[in-house]
Amino acid sequence: MKKIFFAFFSFFALCTIFPQNSTIPSTADFWSDYPNDQLADFLISKMSDEELLAQIFMFGWAGEEPSTLLTQWISERGLGSVKVFGWNTNNTEKVARSVASVQEFAQRRPLKIPLFVATDQEGGPIRHVKGDTTITPGNMAIGASKYPVDAYYSAYYISREIKALGINMNFAPTVDLYTNLDSSVIGERSFGEDAELAGQLASAFVAGSIAAGVIPTAKHFPGHGDTSSDSHIKLPGVYINWEEAEKRELVPYKYLISQNLPAIMSGHLLYPRIESEPVSLSRPWLTEILREKLGFKGLIITDDMHMAGAWGYAGSTSEAFKRAIIAGNDIILDSQTASLDERLWTLNLSLIRSDPNFRTIVTTAAHRVVLSKLNYFKSGNAAPLYPEIARLKELIPDKDGQKFFLSQACRSITAYKKGTFPYKKGTNERLLVVGPADKILQETPEVIREESPFFTEAKKRYGEVGFFKIDFPSLGPIGIDWNGNQLEAMATGYDTIIFYVPDKEGAQIAKRLANSGKRVIILSSHSPVPILSGFDFADTILIGYSDSVYTFKALFGALAGEFVPEGVLPLN
Repeated sequence: MKKIFFAFFSFFALCTIFPQNSTIPSTADFWSDYPNDQLADFLISKMSDEELLAQIFMFGWAGEEPSTLLTQWISERGLGSVKVFGWNTNNTEKVARSVASVQEFAQRRPLKIPLFVATDQEGGPIRHVKGDTTITPGNMAIGASKYPVDAYYSAYYISREIKALGINMNFAPTVDLYTNLDSSVIGERSFGEDAELAGQLASAFVAGSIAAGVIPTAKHFPGHGDTSSDSHIKLPGVYINWEEAEKRELVPYKYLISQNLPAIMSGHLLYPRIESEPVSLSRPWLTEILREKLGFKGLIITDDMHMAGAWGYAGSTSEAFKRAIIAGNDIILDSQTASLDERLWTLNLSLIRSDPNFRTIVTTAAHRVVLSKLNYFKSGNAAPLYPEIARLKELIPDKDGQKFFLSQACRSITAYKKGTFPYKKGTNERLLVVGPADKILQETPEVIREESPFFTEAKKRYGEVGFFKIDFPSLGPIGIDWNGNQLEAMATGYDTIIFYVPDKEGAQIAKRLANSGKRVIILSSHSPVPILSGFDFADTILIGYSDSVYTFKALFGALAGEFVPEGVLPLN
């Protein structure tokens, strides 16, 4: 009798929340021609417990092509979303074929609900879809130019490329403020430290993404920038109070929510002076603050639940999943595909069947996901379910985007220190250029290398010069010392040294030239923080914000006097 009562109660509760529409026939599916809100109610009413729960999960796959396990989740349970990570994207055509494959499995199910296919294509250093896609100057370059139009078109061209692959959701923009200069995970992914500027640029980025037909997702709510810890490794603490958060971290989100931002990613972050639970697992943060206080109506998506900031706090991945659902996340993201009978599935499925409140939470989340899909896929501007493989070479890299990203890079270049500037090489002057090592394209049967565009651009301006190549990144103490010793010995034969600084290790090596008596020109990429102190000895310092070919072209173009750099350092 208990089981019969609960089954009746569950059906009654489901119909009360999302009443069945009697005008829609039982044979209807996702593509049937009815108003989206009515069709969403109908689809939810037709879904089993397993389908409701699977609709709010998002899994990734590790190989170049989707695994059998992932396709089982889609074909047998109706998995709602998949994520394309950076370890399976070197072949652009395979990415497109993989996307078509998983969508095909989804379309074979009775309700024909398509998948959200997401990735992290932020621009700059975070480019999960590799292959032929463009390496762009990135967010901090946009923050240096301060032009919202740069944010708009960056998102627009990035989105056009991934849309051609069938990817319909992008975990961007990153709106974390660069307030802690020791940050190891945010850095140049940020627009800078100015909250108002970040809000304005993020708003333009979101508009560009939507115009191109890709769903933007602002992250990492409420802000990952004021901590030196990395949530991949442990749960970071951000020790500010509510008043400080409102004046700073939450400002970009208020901008975005006011323009109906479609999705937000919740961060594995602890704000102990505001709430005792991590944000991604906290109902006060996600339901009371984000939904009720800030008025957000879109999707809330967790950061990867395999990050230690989530499962490490909860004690297990299954417990973290449960807490994330209860907190109010609509999509729970896991970089790995769970086994079919893993506890993160069995635990939550049993809760749907035994706890009416939990069932209501899952049903509400699934309804929000399905309605979002209807609004997106029937908008007339959605990414294709089945990408046009024959057109990929035409669409990626985006030809118009290439022209834009070069101009954007030029607008971002910051002349932090002007000595001999612009720099013209003298007739008998001996110039040494220090930069990144060659990229190895093939190791067997013979080694084929590709020279960094950093040196290509140097040669264009300064002809035959000396080269010293360093295998960045992650040199370690021995690598730093060895390269420093080699460089000191080599520098004695030159008058001027142009040194590429991509990170703290590069800065340590460059500082070995402090007493060389040579003219030292620093060209910084990525985060500028490593060169903001200890470089009084440098004659000239120019800052770019990525290692894209466009940034290298712009850095050497500015150094040679081809244009006047007007970028402003977006940090105090």
